[in-house]
Parts: sequence; structure tokens; C-alpha cells
Amino acid sequence: MCKYFAEYRQSNEKLIMNMRKTVSALLCALMLAGSYGCADRDQYIILSGYAQGGTYSVKLNLKGRDGRVRKSPEAIKAAVDSILYAIDTTLSGYNKSSQLSRLNAGKAVSINRKGIFPDIYARSYRYYEETGGALDVAAGPLFDIWGFGFTSDSLPSKSIIDSVMADCGMGRLKPEVPLPYEGNSIKGTDLLSDGSSEVPPVLNFNAVAQGYSCDLVATYLYSIGVKDMLVDIGEIYCDGLNPAGKPWKVGIDRPVDGNNVPGADLDGVWESSGGPCGIVTSGNYRKFYIRNGHKYSHTLDPRTGHPVEHNLLSATIVASNATDADAYATYCMVIGFEEARMFIEKNSQRLSGYLIYSDEEGNMKEWASDGFSIVNQ
Repeated sequence: MCKYFAEYRQSNEKLIMNMRKTVSALLCALMLAGSYGCADRDQYIILSGYAQGGTYSVKLNLKGRDGRVRKSPEAIKAAVDSILYAIDTTLSGYNKSSQLSRLNAGKAVSINRKGIFPDIYARSYRYYEETGGALDVAAGPLFDIWGFGFTSDSLPSKSIIDSVMADCGMGRLKPEVPLPYEGNSIKGTDLLSDGSSEVPPVLNFNAVAQGYSCDLVATYLYSIGVKDMLVDIGEIYCDGLNPAGKPWKVGIDRPVDGNNVPGADLDGVWESSGGPCGIVTSGNYRKFYIRNGHKYSHTLDPRTGHPVEHNLLSATIVASNATDADAYATYCMVIGFEEARMFIEKNSQRLSGYLIYSDEEGNMKEWASDGFSIVNQ
């Protein structure tokens, strides 16, 4: 995943303040929409704000599937902010009052049986089974001890790694959250599949949370009649056409260390088919550290307990939804170039991919699957 579920740095009060400040920007976006050539038929607006330690951007056409979208821009903005606030208070490991943080701390948490947490948990369990444990949201303590989770440790000893791995893994958990009757609550130990351990799991949904956020926002936009949209919350979901009446285009960053500004240095540009899809890039060029001349990347293999070391620099995945794209992009970065290429080719009916890797001489190379559309910048 190219940008992990970033640290929760804004307080609730600041978020509310920024929601109010965006009204003027919203009106500006509405005026800008009239400058496009198809403004007599379409009216595009841009909504933006703070989410998950960074910013988000939602571009949408107020001319919906069957005429006008059924909400005002202000109402849409408020609804999007509400969705992202709900995700933060549910899944953020940096927001100490979130459901995830309290569950990881061993506290009892009241969970809605149709809510965000049981949904993303069940999906994550399916990813765990499909990838043979290479994608494991119950490997949270491993990311912590390597300094890429919710703590700042790094370079753990073998004994520490072995000890932590003994209490990691979705394999010791139930496939779904055992939801209680309304009003009751659960603890992390309730997720354990048997009574062989009293150590509760520490979950980390960084590998899927931003893609999942895009999908929830897109689901809301569909519900009010939006067709043309691009939802960018670190990862991207898009459908329909852009303001120029053409398929959406998304830049793919060149995976070189120090390229920390999205869009500043592109390797290529992907163009959508005009249909609904999620597109996510994962790489090891933005979050890493160097100790004694050795680079340790934030992509860990939960099966070994160590950061990956291979020649795959970044993986971009296009899938029918952003959650899948997010998960599979991370999975590709775990397994490396050759296995990732075979995985994409094997699943060509439901996803496409673009892999950037280094050859034996250290030269940067690209591989694109048949369904992946690269166009001139």
C-alpha cells in the first residue's frame, strides 16, 4: 500500500473547523465547473478536507445518472466528512479512543453487527486465507517492533521476533467477529478461535483501510445518484468520465527513494476504461529507514516476521473496488516481482497490474498486464 493509514493528527475540533472553512472553497469549485466545455450538461465540483492524517479529494459530477444529484454540495461534503470520521473512530490505531485502539488495549468494545469493524474484519480474514498468510491484519505487533506500526521501536532481535510471532496471525482467530446481542460488548480475546491462548490479538488494518474508505464514500455517492466520480483518500476509486468528458487518468509515481510528493515524478499515467474500479499503488520508497547501511522497508512478510528484500519497487493494482486493489497491491509487495506477475496473470479476469522492478544490473524496468492501460503523460 503506497500510503499507510496515516497518523491521526487532527483533533475533532480542528476537523469541524476545517469543515466550516471548506464552504468558500466549495463555492469556488462550483464556479470553476462552469469553465469546462461540457458545463451546459455537466457540473463538476471538487470536495476536499482532512482525513486519516492527510487530505482527501472527491471530484464528482452533479449531473447524475438520471438527472441532478439528489443532494446539495454542502450536504454531500458533510456526509463524506461523516463517513471518514466514522472510519477514523472505528479503525485508526493512532486515535486512542477508536474501537480498534480500545480493542487492542484489551478493553470491551460495543460493536454494531452491521458496522464497519465486522465488515472489514471478515474481508481481511478472506484475504489472509487467499494469500496463505502473506496479508495478515493480525500481525500488528510485528509492525510495532520494526517501527512501522503504532510504536517507534526498530531492529528487533530474533528472540523478540519469535516471541511476537507466536501471538500473531489471523489463523488463531475466528473468521468473523462473534457479534453479541445489542447493548453487549466484546474483547479481543473473544476473537480467538479456541481457548489455547489468553493473549488478545493486536490488529492493524493499514493494508486495506484507505481503499475501504474510498469504497464507502463511493457507495454513498452512488446512493444519491452520482455516476462520474474520482475519490482520492490516499488510494483511489473512480467511475465514469472526467470534466473533459474522457476517462479518468491517474499518475503512477516513480518508485525512487525521496519521491515523497505524489505526482511530482511520474513513471507513467494509467487511464480508466470509464467503468467503476479502484486503483492503488504500493511501494517501499516512502516509508523505510536505514541502519548500518541497510534499508528496512515498511512492507513486512507476516510469515517470516521480517521486512521484505526483493527487486519489486512498486505494484499498482486495478480491481473492481479499492479495498481489493489496496489489499492485492500490498500482497504483491510482500511476494515480490515473479510471484506478483503470476498472481496478476492468474487473476486477469478480475484485476490488472503494473509492476516496477529493478533488474540484475539495478536498472528500473516495468511490466504491465494485458488489461492495464498506460498512456502518454
